[in-house]
Amino acid sequence: MYKVFFNERKVYLTSDFLKSFQENYGLFYKFNGKDELKELLLIFLAINKINNLFIYHNNLEELKRNFISCFRFIEAAGGMVFNSRGQLLFINRFDKWDLPKGKIEPGETPESAAIREVEEECGISGVKIKSRLQCTYHTYFLKNTPHLKKTYWYRMEYPGNEPPSPQTGEFISKVIWAGTRELNMARQNTYGSIIDLLDEAGC
Repeated sequence: MYKVFFNERKVYLTSDFLKSFQENYGLFYKFNGKDELKELLLIFLAINKINNLFIYHNNLEELKRNFISCFRFIEAAGGMVFNSRGQLLFINRFDKWDLPKGKIEPGETPESAAIREVEEECGISGVKIKSRLQCTYHTYFLKNTPHLKKTYWYRMEYPGNEPPSPQTGEFISKVIWAGTRELNMARQNTYGSIIDLLDEAGC
């Protein structure tokens, strides 16, 4: 199953209709072609009271390819970075707490892009990847064009002691090392995809 965030609402792509139907609430749809899928997504965007849309097809990868083709597809990478005290690196952009991430440049691997973006956005150097986390998907509109962003995430460690500084050119206003109190604060004002990552990491 794939989960795609439409702001705080979600679209799930699934090949297991029965389990999804038994365990969840929302609108259920059996995939019947790309044109119909585009119309369905427009309806979902227009009806804000529907929080969850489940799209079923027995071939999940075929469904995913058709879903992606409805958007301009962007790939990004970022990091969940811990320092030696177990604190987690957070940025604040547009008054929302987030984890550092950015677009993968041509010729870059997701791993190298994640390290570059963390170091550029937070003004530190020497971060190291420890493990891979789940990918997240979210949508947004840019110049009236629907975009779908896939973000590769990595758990990282930072052994240094440079004070972080925000990359203001990317509209980042704050960078903090979050302990328990700050982490609880960030959870109250972040994105659903970030909550999923924090839960996965046990934060």
